[in-house]
This record gives sequence, structure tokens and C-alpha cells, in this order.
Amino acid sequence: MDEIKSQSAEELKRQAEATSAKALEILIEEEAEGVVAEFDNPHALLEAAAKIHEAGYKRFEVYSPFPIHGMDDAMGLKQSPLGFIVFAAGSIGCLGALLLQWWTSAVDYPIVYSGKPYFALPAFIPITFELTVILSGFTAMVGMFALNRMPRFFHPMFYSENFCKKASNDGFFAAIFVWDEKFNVREVKEFFKNIGGKNIEVIHRPLETN
Repeated sequence: MDEIKSQSAEELKRQAEATSAKALEILIEEEAEGVVAEFDNPHALLEAAAKIHEAGYKRFEVYSPFPIHGMDDAMGLKQSPLGFIVFAAGSIGCLGALLLQWWTSAVDYPIVYSGKPYFALPAFIPITFELTVILSGFTAMVGMFALNRMPRFFHPMFYSENFCKKASNDGFFAAIFVWDEKFNVREVKEFFKNIGGKNIEVIHRPLETN
């Protein structure tokens, strides 16, 4: 009788543990902010990025300690608009500088200097150049931060210990985030497994298990 009770207690304990593990898994899926997988080398990561893009995922990132040639094409990234933004800002600086100097020297308060014309273009070149460069440089900095959604003082990837240890050293990672329209925790985990991902991990905030 005691043996039967002992077996029943052990069985109940195993069932409780299985139920608790299942509940924790469900909770993790509900709190998931992304799924990350590790790959063996740069070539494997490059192929994985191409497969992720081909599968229709759009909100994903790859992480490598160094730039990988061809990664932009593999991810399907479009050309950055930053160059056009900087060109527009530089043009505004150039034309603005010329307009300001023309107005002050030839229209608002014309003064003859050494017999030169009011609008002496060679004398206006330094200011024009400086304002063009300053406005272009400032716009490039601000535009880079804005397009990269920075500053961001915390990122969900920081929840992964494996990522934090290897990302800037010798690790190659790909992550698909919850804000992708196709995101489903189980489907993404299975997808990463099928394309050769290792150490697949659901990214989530620390959970209170007590």
C-alpha cells in the first residue's frame, strides 16, 4: 500500500513538473520579443540571411563581429536614403550661403572694396564651402541616428547571455523579432532549425517563476 502511495506521489510530482514546464513555455512564448539562432561561420550566416529573406521575413537582423561582403543583398536591404538627405542638406547650405552673402553685400548694404564688384564670387567661396560642409556633416550624423532608430539604450538581444558573450567576439547570429508580421515563436524556432541554426533561443524579459 505504501509503495502504491509512493508511486502515486512520484507520478503526481512528475505531472506537476511537466505542467509547470508547459506553463512556463507558454508564458515565454507570450512574452517573446524575438528568436535568435547561432551559426557556425560567416558563410553559414550569409546563407541563413538569404533564406530568411526568401521565406518572407522582413523584421530581422544578423550580427557578426565584422562586416560580411554581400550581406546587404542577402538580407534584401534597399539603398540607404542617407546620401540623398545629405546631398539635399549640402545643397541648401551652399545656396543659402551664396544667397546670404549676395543679399548682404550687393543688396542690403553694398560697399565697394578695392574696386571689386558687389557680388565677388571668389571672395564668397570659403564661407560657401564651410556652410556646405558643416550642414552636410551635421545632417549625416543626425540622419544616421534617426534612420537607425538611435539612441536606444536597451535592446531585447541583451536578454541573451550567449549573444552578449559572443556577438562582438566570435559569434554569428540571426534574429527574427516579434514585430515581424509572420512572427510565430514555434514556426521561427523550427525554421531556424531547418536552416542550420544552433543554440536557438527565445528572447524574452526575465520572468518571475516564484
